[in-house]
Amino acid sequence: MRAAALLLLAALAGCATIVPAPPAATSPQLFFERLSALCGGAYVGRVVSADPADREMAASRLVVDVRECSERELRMAFHVGSDRSRVWIVTRTPAGLRLKHIHRHQDGAEDARSRYGGDSAGPGGAARQDFPADAFSRDLFVRESIPESITNVWSLELEPGRRLAYALRRPNRNFRVEFDLTRPVANPPAPWGER
Repeated sequence: MRAAALLLLAALAGCATIVPAPPAATSPQLFFERLSALCGGAYVGRVVSADPADREMAASRLVVDVRECSERELRMAFHVGSDRSRVWIVTRTPAGLRLKHIHRHQDGAEDARSRYGGDSAGPGGAARQDFPADAFSRDLFVRESIPESITNVWSLELEPGRRLAYALRRPNRNFRVEFDLTRPVANPPAPWGER
């Protein structure tokens, strides 16, 4: 009887379908998904770093407007007072995420110092991603006579429901702005050159 039961169990085991567990989301994927949850919202920020170069910006009203979102790309306008020249673009890549900066003039023409940024460094975390300057950016900074920017590392940090931070750091430079996610504000006008 025991042998028959063992044979039955062995036969049933051969018929069992094993369903593999879904792949775990990577840190860049989780970060992107959490950032995507902000789509359509606008949030007021403030400069929290103490670099004297940022006094004028610190005195302005700062708003991030998470304007356009797809499964692959997020476009976030960064308004400094009435200046609507800046857009941050976060894109999914096969290896992680990419952050690029677009700068436009008031007439919508793209600035010569535009499209700089980089790809995420390593896996990062679900709460923070760092983006060292890529080769395109380093070449741009040399061409535009701002070689000190070659070592730029930009960061995005997110505490869902609390805070979004954007930072730039390099030797002798530290800029950081934090946006309050607890109190959304009305969406500002579109960035210059965009709908």
